[in-house]
Amino acid sequence: MTTNKTIKTALISVFHKDGLEELLSELHAHGVKFLSTGGTQKFIESLGYECQTVESLTTYPSILGGRVKTLHPKVFGGILGRRDNAGDKEQMATYDIPEIDLVVVDLYPFEDTVKSGASSQDIIEKIDIGGISLIRAAAKNFNDVVIIPSKAEYGMLTRILQEKGAQTSLEERRQFAERAFGVSSHYDTAIHTWFAGA
Repeated sequence: MTTNKTIKTALISVFHKDGLEELLSELHAHGVKFLSTGGTQKFIESLGYECQTVESLTTYPSILGGRVKTLHPKVFGGILGRRDNAGDKEQMATYDIPEIDLVVVDLYPFEDTVKSGASSQDIIEKIDIGGISLIRAAAKNFNDVVIIPSKAEYGMLTRILQEKGAQTSLEERRQFAERAFGVSSHYDTAIHTWFAGA
């Protein structure tokens, strides 16, 4: 069984858009389909690329003031579904869950918001829920999925795309997962520190 996986569909949902353009260009050049939300979707479309909305996949709009956008079985099933597990594949087919091979996400700027002297209410709204969940889900399923947890990893994936096309090895996916759990660990530590000192 080959450990190389092909990126066919990417879920992209980022707070900061800087640095994303080159990565999108490389992904598009290799025929990767885009799935996105809100401002990121508009950014992708502004570059002339087609982009399916998460809302069209889930049939739910962004709700609760944007607190709930991607938290849905069709999104997380597409990320967590094991491609070599017959039961998972059967359920994905039954519930019309598409495979998501790449997740590109960053997190709300919690630490920057704390440093800015913002109110507690504003700080709490910068505790990312969907983004951190996407990072953890994609990193957990690194056997099948590539996770890009911040713009610091854009260059790594861009180089892979330029050198090998939309193919990643198991070791590359594991390296991205390691970085992803580093991002999530740092983020949760910052939130804990704020609560402990608030």
